[in-house]
Amino acid sequence: MIKNLLENFSPEDNLIIWLISAFILAFVIAYQSFPTILYVARTKHLMDEPDRRSLHTNKTPTLGGIGIFISLVVVMTITGAYLNTKVLLLVMGGLTILFFLGLKDDLTVLAPHRKFTGQLISALLLVFFTNTRIIGLSDIMDINEIPYWLSICFTLFVYILIINAYNLIDGIDGLAGTIALTASAVFVYLFIKAGELSLATIAVALGGALLAFLRHNFSSKRKIFMGDTGSMIVGFLLAFFTISFIHKAQTDILIEYHYAAPALALAILFYPLMDTFRVFFIRIIIHKSSPFKPDKNHVHHRFISSGYSSLVTTILITGINLIIILIAFNLVHLNLNTQIILLMFYGPVLYVIPFMVKKIF
Repeated sequence: MIKNLLENFSPEDNLIIWLISAFILAFVIAYQSFPTILYVARTKHLMDEPDRRSLHTNKTPTLGGIGIFISLVVVMTITGAYLNTKVLLLVMGGLTILFFLGLKDDLTVLAPHRKFTGQLISALLLVFFTNTRIIGLSDIMDINEIPYWLSICFTLFVYILIINAYNLIDGIDGLAGTIALTASAVFVYLFIKAGELSLATIAVALGGALLAFLRHNFSSKRKIFMGDTGSMIVGFLLAFFTISFIHKAQTDILIEYHYAAPALALAILFYPLMDTFRVFFIRIIIHKSSPFKPDKNHVHHRFISSGYSSLVTTILITGINLIIILIAFNLVHLNLNTQIILLMFYGPVLYVIPFMVKKIF
């Protein structure tokens, strides 16, 4: 009976059940793994020591990425028989490379060029073996298709940019997790609309793992941080989702968001990208220092210095990013250049509003 059920089961015909099952499985695996990770981290003193840049005052484990990684790999392994095995194996390969690099960085210290090399190799695996890349600029500034090697280089740049932009926003409790959870939910919707079941399954599994992580990340007694292990693998998946969505839209004129994909992708990741460009501008232009030198010039630091608590800051930033996404979806009927220009205007303005409110009240 079970054999017949498995042989005749079709995820496409049972889409809601399939996605809910993948979400629950990812959540349960991650949730059950975190107590063990916490115990090992505390027993072996694998804790983050607060410094002058830290917003926390207690020693805290930074190995949350282990639980996220385990959850994702188990779900992709179990569901792989019904999905695009080639894509799943390559994604797991990239995740594994970044997992071990991030783990080493969390436990000791990893040179930046080694992390960069690992990110590049992980991205190359997917770009070359699946040919999933940004093939043009979708008529942005009247530029459509670009040469093959330029397309490869630009796609790799986008991977590196998103991975590191996501890493940079991991500064207060819940912020990186909620931003990624929101993005994952939107990508699940977009991949369902595009008929990409494998990508929708990975995205929904990421959402389940992140929800379990956030339960502990917000906890006061059993707190755990994502660490570089988590931020790199989550950032890698968000980059993969972004590029896959744009690639699908550029190669399939029948997809619903064919003309608006770049603007929607930019809106989904608006906060980490905006914050990264802002911080780099301040460090390079104003402070005349290295763009990679840590400081407290991130938007979330500014929210906190203005009087908002860490929790309220996370809620505000995530809420504003969600509003940006909703506005972007309501502007898809416009010309793509117009969508992006408007996004560059209303996006930053929305993040200024909380500061104005604080000054008034």
